[in-house]
Amino acid sequence: MDGIIFDVDGTLWDSVEVVAESWNLAIKENSDLEPNLNREILQGLFGKTMDEIAAGVFPDLDLDSRRKLMDICFDYENRYLETHPGVYYEGVMDTLKDLALEYPLFIVSNCQCGYIEVMMKGAGMEPYIKDFLCFGQTQTSKDQTILKLMEKNNLTNPVYVGDTQGDADSCKKAGIPFIFAEYGLGDVKEDYPTIHSFSELKNILRELD
Repeated sequence: MDGIIFDVDGTLWDSVEVVAESWNLAIKENSDLEPNLNREILQGLFGKTMDEIAAGVFPDLDLDSRRKLMDICFDYENRYLETHPGVYYEGVMDTLKDLALEYPLFIVSNCQCGYIEVMMKGAGMEPYIKDFLCFGQTQTSKDQTILKLMEKNNLTNPVYVGDTQGDADSCKKAGIPFIFAEYGLGDVKEDYPTIHSFSELKNILRELD
């Protein structure tokens, strides 16, 4: 194993409620739509690409209007998270510090540009993450973003840690192993190596190695 790649939402932290607050503010101040987003609505959309989320949140808007309002929401979100961070899962920082002594650590997410940076800064995570890529940078599906990060960092045998079926499917397409973060926001259909808390990752990685 030559690297560990992490998802963000549902794996490293939970920002669903904070994101809902920031998007409702953006919608209220920049549209005539009713700002009624909540955890129940957004949780099922987290992990999807930015375009898929926009279609889910603003289905009645035309494509151009949808993208413009979604871009505003993402901008509000990044700035809001600087002062209202999400909740980091228990054991994340201690475990990352330990893992960084043994493996190069990376992040791949379907998020917008700036989101990963805000998430890392809030916990002081930057020294432990070697590189990251997101949908906002690549404009491609997660499996392709994973492959781009692997190529950029000369990775041949990484493992990905995520919490949704989309993550599992992306790993299958990219041809890399998947570890399911059962405590996160989603679920998976097949049996995968599973962690019930982030701190369990150290032991399961030793078994996989």
